[in-house]
Amino acid sequence: MKTNLSFSRPAEVETECLVVVALDRGEKDKTQVSAESADEAVKSAAAGVVSTGEVSGKMFETTLIHNPAKLKAKRLLLLGGGKAKNFSAYELRRLAGAAVRSLKSKSIRSFAFVVPDDNLKAEGAVKAIVEGAFVGNFDPDTYKSDRKDQKIDGLTLVTRGEQGKLQQAAEEARIIGESQNFTRQLVNEPSNRMTPTVLAEQARKMAAEVGIKCEVYGADKIKELKMGAFWSVAQGSDEPPALIIMRYEAAGAPEKPVLGLVGKGITFDTGGISIKPADGMEKMKYDMAGGAAMIGTMRAIALLQPKVKVIGIVCATENMPSGKAQKPGDVQIAMSGKSIEIINTDAEGRLVLADGLYYARQLGCTHLIDAATLTGACVVALGYVNAGVFANDDKMYERFSRALDKAGEKMWRLPLDEEYKEVIRSNIADIVNSGGRWGGAVTAAMFLKEFAEDTPWLHLDIAGTAWMEENKPWIAKGPSGIGVRSLVEFAKDFASDGSRS
Repeated sequence: MKTNLSFSRPAEVETECLVVVALDRGEKDKTQVSAESADEAVKSAAAGVVSTGEVSGKMFETTLIHNPAKLKAKRLLLLGGGKAKNFSAYELRRLAGAAVRSLKSKSIRSFAFVVPDDNLKAEGAVKAIVEGAFVGNFDPDTYKSDRKDQKIDGLTLVTRGEQGKLQQAAEEARIIGESQNFTRQLVNEPSNRMTPTVLAEQARKMAAEVGIKCEVYGADKIKELKMGAFWSVAQGSDEPPALIIMRYEAAGAPEKPVLGLVGKGITFDTGGISIKPADGMEKMKYDMAGGAAMIGTMRAIALLQPKVKVIGIVCATENMPSGKAQKPGDVQIAMSGKSIEIINTDAEGRLVLADGLYYARQLGCTHLIDAATLTGACVVALGYVNAGVFANDDKMYERFSRALDKAGEKMWRLPLDEEYKEVIRSNIADIVNSGGRWGGAVTAAMFLKEFAEDTPWLHLDIAGTAWMEENKPWIAKGPSGIGVRSLVEFAKDFASDGSRS
């Protein structure tokens, strides 16, 4: 999707459709709808449907006007944004996605979006619209034989302000939006077409395109590195595992900090010997969403070029039941030397991440973030709205919280109290890989904390948010690409001031 800026009056923009946000500026229970444009011709064109009460300004409400008077646009789409007092970049981003999804279903190929003048800074508004539009333009129907070519090819942002800054904001948003959709494409692939080997090939191809280093190691290297936790998951599958290492080294970046991004790359999760129920197991192709997010993030970072060193690590494998698979009761030795009693082979993500986190430290990473579709318990706690965040360092979490605000992604911090560590103690080994049902998201995070140790570390449990369970006005059912925007903002923050931690 091509994006460009226009500084013309909205009424003068020739386009298939001109999109204008409609906000409710009424007080309390009174409704007072306003078309958010300083152009009186736009307000006049919208006045008829506004005055009749047909437009309420309710979030995602769409009102399409054909041949609007005094506008060069063929259509005018009024897009409800809710109460003006609550309107922010978060709502605007979703509205842009809703505009794309609404218009492409009508076989419209291009449109213009009037950037709201009030409430938001122009650069932030432009960035939100472009990011949201890319999210809305993705559909998961890759293998349908009658797939229709329904996508938006061109987006024009009608705005006012300093052209250089706005152009930079739009370009940055395009890169992030494309990287988020690249992540979604990886997650969307079925497991027979997205094996660990294929995922590694995709990472290699991406790295070559954007100019970063990428190394891929197989079973022999994993054993040589003594990654016993990672290998214990991989040993049950006929598909070979892949240890993917991506390195971004910006010219002029300081030696420290080095940000380590570690992703769970389980390309299909049967549960192993502790096999999952059949119902819904087809979704387990998404169990590599954390790894895909790290690959997508590395793409965006390479193109945006912040002055900070970043290493991305994805531990990719299948988790399969077979005569070679590990069994409940087995004891594995992780790369760090810690011994792990396997209580449940379906608690495999934390095993691959354990070695991934420790290896990142060995490579010199001074700050760590992992992302994983790790626990159903996190979905029970937070539903499908927020991802879970765990942190062993308050300052690092504060930095990430700022990144979340900029990115418009919802995550909620959960505790890491030392009392939870008692739950993962083993009688035969150092720790167990499953603390049982209660507080499952927390005890899984406590397990990972054993391998991050004192290195500042964040854990993102995206099990409930990496997959949209149903179609929404702004996004299709399927992979969401969550994490990419926030991780990019986090890396940019490190680049702006590497001395903070």
